[in-house]
Amino acid sequence: MLVVLAAASLASGIAGAETLTVEQRPVADEKAVFATVESISVVPARGRIGGTVVDLKVREGDHVTSGQAIASIGDEKLVLQMKSLDAQIEALHAQSNQAQIDFSRIEGLVERGIMPRVKLDEARTSLNVAENGLRAKTAERAVVNQQLSEGQVLAPSDGRVLKKLVAVGSVVLPGDPIATIAQQNFKLRLRVPERHARFLKAGDRVRIDGAELGQQAAKWGVIDLVYPQVEEGRVVADAIVEGLGEYFVGDRLRVWISGGQRSAFVIPASFVKTRFGIDHVQLSQAGGVIDVPVQRGRDMPTPELPDGLEILSGIRAGDQLVRQ
Repeated sequence: MLVVLAAASLASGIAGAETLTVEQRPVADEKAVFATVESISVVPARGRIGGTVVDLKVREGDHVTSGQAIASIGDEKLVLQMKSLDAQIEALHAQSNQAQIDFSRIEGLVERGIMPRVKLDEARTSLNVAENGLRAKTAERAVVNQQLSEGQVLAPSDGRVLKKLVAVGSVVLPGDPIATIAQQNFKLRLRVPERHARFLKAGDRVRIDGAELGQQAAKWGVIDLVYPQVEEGRVVADAIVEGLGEYFVGDRLRVWISGGQRSAFVIPASFVKTRFGIDHVQLSQAGGVIDVPVQRGRDMPTPELPDGLEILSGIRAGDQLVRQ
């Protein structure tokens, strides 16, 4: 009776536990390479006019948005030209007003027959000349005002300021770069030894250890482009990784890439227990559950199995593992 009850309780314990059938699966033969965090593009913010830098509103590392003013360039000649045009516009205003008064007076005298109509035509012509001269100077002033407004150096895109190239007081010419801005979309640039390059293609997954990014879980990315030129015995490739970071450009990270495929036993790490320095798994057999020592390999996480662990020996295909 006691033997029957013990067997029944053991069978019920196994039935309530989680089981896993061991099978070989193809895994990537991962190789570690170094990659650098780089911006998709680095663009310069350039001045549109020449002059002296009178103000710098950003410093290295600042986040900027497209169209944001990051510096101001002043040109004293434009200021003097603006003052001269203002004086000329005031004089033309007075001439236009006087021409309008003369035209109204002559028009009344012509209607009463005191002056000939030819005088009215001359007054109308003088009025038109004064008004057109005023409009021309006003348009010329608008051009100079636009040049003054172009003294504001604008950020060409969203991103972070990598480097300031000038200081306050520097003299710049039209088109000179004021600062370099890294666009916010970052990528990983890998340099892979050419002996592994034949296994590398666009669409392959890459893995970054969480410790490299100060996190617990590993991150996954996808190879976006493999460059067709070998540089110093290495092939360059770009990978896109979500949440890569948004501050340091040029940061070096260790990245795991696929160097081919092989077969291996990969199980969740939670099925392995360590006692007295020896790793064990619980194996289900007809008589119950037994502990079997195994040799642990390296961690092989995947998006489907984040805690994947390779087992080198101790289990076979078809074994039933138990996790209680």
